[in-house]
Formats: sequence, structure tokens, C-alpha cells
Amino acid sequence: MTQWFYRNGELARDGWQSVVDGELEGWQHTGLRISELSNGETATLESGEIERLIIPLAGSFQVTYAVTGRAVTDAAEAGGSDTDTAQSRTVDLVGRRSVFDGPPDVLYLPTGTSATISGTGRVAVAEAPVSGEAAAQQHPVTYIPQADVPVELRGAGRSSRQVHNYGTPAALAASKFIVCEVITPAENWSSFPAHKHDTHVPGTESRLEEIYYFETAVSRGLDAPAEADPFGLFATYSSSAGDIDINAIVRTGDIALVPYGYHGPAAAAPGYDMYYLNVMAGPDAERVWNITDDPAHGWVRASWEGQEFDSRLPYREEEGQ
Repeated sequence: MTQWFYRNGELARDGWQSVVDGELEGWQHTGLRISELSNGETATLESGEIERLIIPLAGSFQVTYAVTGRAVTDAAEAGGSDTDTAQSRTVDLVGRRSVFDGPPDVLYLPTGTSATISGTGRVAVAEAPVSGEAAAQQHPVTYIPQADVPVELRGAGRSSRQVHNYGTPAALAASKFIVCEVITPAENWSSFPAHKHDTHVPGTESRLEEIYYFETAVSRGLDAPAEADPFGLFATYSSSAGDIDINAIVRTGDIALVPYGYHGPAAAAPGYDMYYLNVMAGPDAERVWNITDDPAHGWVRASWEGQEFDSRLPYREEEGQ
């Protein structure tokens, strides 16, 4: 049976802490790279038929990139710290202390772009291979400063969560992928009602692979002992598109792959906040996130009406740290 859940470090390859790509059995449309860098270390991205979004998870970074083909850049015009050379450009990405401190700057790199990432901290690179008709249009390099990242508060009550929509169709022109991140404070549920996007039903449901990259931490304001072990829970189950079964305790660095099937909930344990980065893409021509709720649970959305939103959100960078 194909493995769809990986613990931190199980996907280490070529100097990266984790790599998800087409070398994994049954995986075609999305990719993810995680790297932990110290001063003087770099992570290299080769040029190819692949689009990327660079996302600081903890710390700040510099990205030096070179574009071939028709792509142009709006990095400097958008306000990035951008330095020209004859062959490349360098953009400074302002990051954050942790994934629970608001959104970071992000940088979109189109197909035909090579890059080198330097800095100190943890960085993610969301990826999607681009071919066929989608490859005919090369989108520009795009820098999105943290102040311009759309922040959405979704759900209500114990289903309240915070979404940073820096790589969704409304925020970013891209060829294939949809990228966002979700913060779920302690004791709340997200990715629920359980839903799927594995069947092409125009206007109703999209076909999208999905990657979940998790991080967990002691909830804000709590004084935990040194032996505290932050965790959350994540589940998937089968649909008519295929068999899948994940019922996992998740911690920082763990990765769940959802090629098909219903997924959710992602639940944050008492005392611990949970974060996940989502990367989605699929074979459909339209880049859109259309989902179908599990009929057994979709009714729960209506129960949110009239409930107050969790007052702990939105999470922003905490002052005085």
C-alpha cells in the first residue's frame, strides 16, 4: 500500500529536510521542499518546468534568482529589496519568529527560474510541475510583502481558524498551484467538515492533490514545562476515487499527502497550537479550489451561524519578543 503520511525527516533528500515530488509513488501534481539554514548555508533550486513559491517559516531570507524565457519581474516594483546584476536579482524576504507570528513575505518564481536561498531559519518551497497548455504562459516573478498577504478568519466558535491566502487565485497569478497556510489555536478544529476534491465536476468540485506540512507549538500565553510535547491530530478516509486512511498524531515537520479521498479534521490538542501549509494542484485546466463536503458532516457549517469567532485570533507577531 502506498504511504501517504511521513514523520519529520523521513523525506530528507539531497540536503533538504523534506522533499515531496514526483519521485514518490502515486504523486504527480505538487511538490514541497523544507530546509533549515544557518549563516553561510544556502539551498539551491534548479531551473525547469516547475513553478515555485518561497515561504519563510521561521527567520528571514535572501533569494537570488535568474529567469529565462519571457517572464518579467515585479519584485522591485512591489516593494521588495531588489538588487540587479547582469545575470540575476536578489530579493530580501522579511520573515517571522515562527509560523504563529503572522504571515511572511513570499516570492513566486515561474517556470524557467533558478534560485539560491540564503539566511538563517526554516524555509518552505511550494512547487508544481507545469506542462501542456499551462506552460504556454509564463507568469512574472511576484513578490508579496507580509502587509499585503490576505488574512482570512474562517469558521466560528471551536471551528475558528486563521488562513493566510498568499498563493490562492485571488492573490497570486500562477499556472497550477494553490498555496495557503492555516493556524488552528489550541482545542479548535480545522479542515472540517471533512471534504474532498478528487473528481472533476465543473463549478462544483476540482481534482487537486494536496500536501499538508505541519508545525505545532505550546499555545500562546501558556507556561509549559520543558518536557511539553506539542501535537495535533489529522485524519483522511476513502472516497470513490481511491482508498486512503490516515489517523495520525502530527508534530512539527510531519507531512500528510492527500491524493484523493475525504480529509479532516485537523484538530489542535488542548495546550498546543497547530499550523499547516497546504499545497494543491491537479490535472484540471482551471486553477480553482472547489470542494464537496462529506454529506454526513456538511450540515455542521450551518451550525456556525450566530456563534462568536474565537477572540484569540488573528495571531500576529507578538510585541516585546
